[in-house]
Amino acid sequence: MSYTRRDFLKVVGASALMASGAGDLFAEEERRLVRFPEKTDLILVTSRPPQLETPVKYFMELVTRNQALFVRWHLSVIPTSIDASRWRLRISGHTEKDLELSLDDLKTFEKVTYAAVIQCSGNGRSFFDPRIPGGQWQHGSMGNVMWAGARLKDILHRAGIKADSIAVAFDGLDEGPLPTVHDYVKSLPMEKAMEEDVLVAYEMNGEPLPMLHGFPARLVVPGWYATYWVKALSKITVLPKAYDGYWMKTAYRIPDTPCACVPPGSQPSRTVPNTRMNTKSVIVHPGNGAALEVNRDIETMGIAFSGGYPIREVTVSLDRGKTWETARLGRDLGRYSWIQWFHSWRPDEPGRYTIMAKATNSIGESQPFESLWNPAGYMWNKVESVEVVVGKEDK
Repeated sequence: MSYTRRDFLKVVGASALMASGAGDLFAEEERRLVRFPEKTDLILVTSRPPQLETPVKYFMELVTRNQALFVRWHLSVIPTSIDASRWRLRISGHTEKDLELSLDDLKTFEKVTYAAVIQCSGNGRSFFDPRIPGGQWQHGSMGNVMWAGARLKDILHRAGIKADSIAVAFDGLDEGPLPTVHDYVKSLPMEKAMEEDVLVAYEMNGEPLPMLHGFPARLVVPGWYATYWVKALSKITVLPKAYDGYWMKTAYRIPDTPCACVPPGSQPSRTVPNTRMNTKSVIVHPGNGAALEVNRDIETMGIAFSGGYPIREVTVSLDRGKTWETARLGRDLGRYSWIQWFHSWRPDEPGRYTIMAKATNSIGESQPFESLWNPAGYMWNKVESVEVVVGKEDK
């Protein structure tokens, strides 16, 4: 790669000094910009492990540039340099044979490319009330990327899956600082692992994966939250039973209710793993508190996406939800991608305006107007609003 382990650790150390307390249960209220290797200025959430948030201005672009994509690791000891010529991906377990694939071997499989949103399960956690411990993400732990790689099912077929296989587990090169820290291993049920679009990806936006995004290869599970998108893949294990490790059995679980929610401050009686992303829209422009002019055309824009279902419609309100108008949808990059939406209006009177946006997908799933709460702070998708000021307000 283009930087050394020493360079990487120097940046991480400086970031830690800038954000004393960033590793607390709640990240600092003040949001600071830092620059890690191969990245532009991103918002620091925590430094060890690296959690860096994308400023919303980058969502003006249909495809999120590599340098601006958010960063989220779970364990503090992450790979900072890898010799691609020596790296091997090992496939074993309930298979007819074991495989060891080099990066060149991966590239012999049919190459598949598509756009897909990657989103942290905790995106929007800072908006929950009562407040929830963990990374205090706003809207920026997501992005839309062109991924390329080999189909997971093609790799598994080459290893030979035994008929009674139930699940597939994935392990990366990151490690905990102590042996007592649970290794970050995730799993997919066999039927999901064998879907056409699940990839072992080695490219982002036509370039090799950056180190912070899982070089040399990572799992891509389009439509599902990024907890399953294991970075710096090293082992794939086919299993004859469901995997019950910590990151499946205990972590990344949501209430087993239709809304994945419980009354604020309470605990669910039953939980299930969080999987498919829900429908979401974000207003990108204008920003909250923007000053606008009377009798000037304004184009409101934002993004909308869902978990593998195309966005059918985005509606916009300028009067706190009393009336709604249909927004214009932009270029469609496919069902896993986000789509940009646009709405033009011309305020003829000064004052404060509240802009709201609501997305609906092709199977009728939409967004709630109220804040749905769960104790882990996952799956935030409330209808958002921004307040803008048109002209000079009366004192």
